[in-house]
Amino acid sequence: MKPANTIVILSDEHNKRVTGCYGHPMIKTPNLDKLAARGTRFTSAYTNCPICVPARASFATGQYVHKVRCWDNAIAYEGTPASWGHRLMEQGHHVASIGKLHYLDADARRNGFDEEILPLHIVDGVGDLLGLIRDELPVRPGSKRLGPEAGPGESEYTKYDRDIAAHTVEWLAQEAPKHGDKPWMLYVGFVSPHFPLIAPQQFYDLYPESAVPWPLMYEEAERPQHPFTDAMRKCLCFDDEFDNAMVRRAIAAYFGLTSFMDDNVGKILAALEAGGLLDNTRVIYSSDHGDNLGTRGMWGKSTMYEESAGIPLIMAGPDIPAGAVCDVPVTLADAFQTIIQSTGARSDSRDVALPGHSLLEIARGNAPDRTILSEYHAAGAICGSYMIRHRQYKYIYYVGLPPMLFDLAGDPNERNDLGRDPAFAEVRRECEAALRKVVDPEAADKLAKSDQAARIAAVGGKEAILKRGTFRYSPPPGVKPSYY
Repeated sequence: MKPANTIVILSDEHNKRVTGCYGHPMIKTPNLDKLAARGTRFTSAYTNCPICVPARASFATGQYVHKVRCWDNAIAYEGTPASWGHRLMEQGHHVASIGKLHYLDADARRNGFDEEILPLHIVDGVGDLLGLIRDELPVRPGSKRLGPEAGPGESEYTKYDRDIAAHTVEWLAQEAPKHGDKPWMLYVGFVSPHFPLIAPQQFYDLYPESAVPWPLMYEEAERPQHPFTDAMRKCLCFDDEFDNAMVRRAIAAYFGLTSFMDDNVGKILAALEAGGLLDNTRVIYSSDHGDNLGTRGMWGKSTMYEESAGIPLIMAGPDIPAGAVCDVPVTLADAFQTIIQSTGARSDSRDVALPGHSLLEIARGNAPDRTILSEYHAAGAICGSYMIRHRQYKYIYYVGLPPMLFDLAGDPNERNDLGRDPAFAEVRRECEAALRKVVDPEAADKLAKSDQAARIAAVGGKEAILKRGTFRYSPPPGVKPSYY
């Protein structure tokens, strides 16, 4: 495969279903749709953890969360184990980052980059300490602002994304030509469509509030009940202040933010074309996780439903099948081998045990026989949760609680939980056996809680964290967080 420059564009909290090329009838994402038309779209891509910091640690290292031990938004990646960036720099490739990373702090070479431009990392080097407390889940009052604030306007995040796009366009024009000896690697991290659900007016106006779709299973009587998600709704109380008008505004704003993000992606793709870089640059677009977007009365991420754990994943460029669709289950951890192969770097013997596989090979029909994993040990989780795909089934294992099982072929919206259906007992046994070949869920759950307890003690204890409160989202560089 021809070595090529490689750009990874990672958005934040993009529900894959809210994309034109994934079949949404209303959303306007012309740039992502064009990228998919000239490349390959993956239909069964997943985050390795449906919350920011752990997902990004898996993306960087190619390791599953229980291996890298970045469990939540207060235990962030700090340069070990090695990332794909470290491997590229060792071999003389220039590696640059622009935008959100969400690592410990800005130390470019330690983090696996030659340069970090406008980096966003965890707040004050400590992050969301409240998410460490899982023995008795604290209510997060800031979550209640999601509905009342939703609507048109500008936020710190929309300004930040514009700056990221502008710096990326500038980098492609001025810096990329300086690194022609070997293929370069550029990572671009946008924050949209992550909340606050405040969308620039021109993009908000694309989606009349009266026309946006109502969330599936939103009404109280329709919401499925399970001890894990019931506890999460009480802790992450996003929906508590919503009324019907707010739901409409929130959906319209999320759609607007998605189109805003797509517009920024378009600026990067236009800069590639203007610089004559399209023929020797591969572009990979994905997101760190999705957003429940009101489905089942849940907002934000943190669940293993498709809206939250599923992610968009699109690749285009040299040697990537054009106009293709790939149904093989893949994850963000596959980025490690993908980036190494794409840039023409040598594989390293230290990385042979990584669970990932090059997406370039999978797109060309060379799929491995494996079980992919997503897991969650963070805010709102009373126990560890683990998700695998097994044939057409999605299996979700909760430590000490009943599992969930969905037949995605016949039930793509996950309305019918087969987790306690006697007729599917054998399928559940197969799924649990497959899961346990990848992770010991009880051992990982115990390790996560032990690491989190140690972190709680290191910052002064549970009462100190509760007194401190927490912020709703990590602000852009130079902006102080608001605590609740």
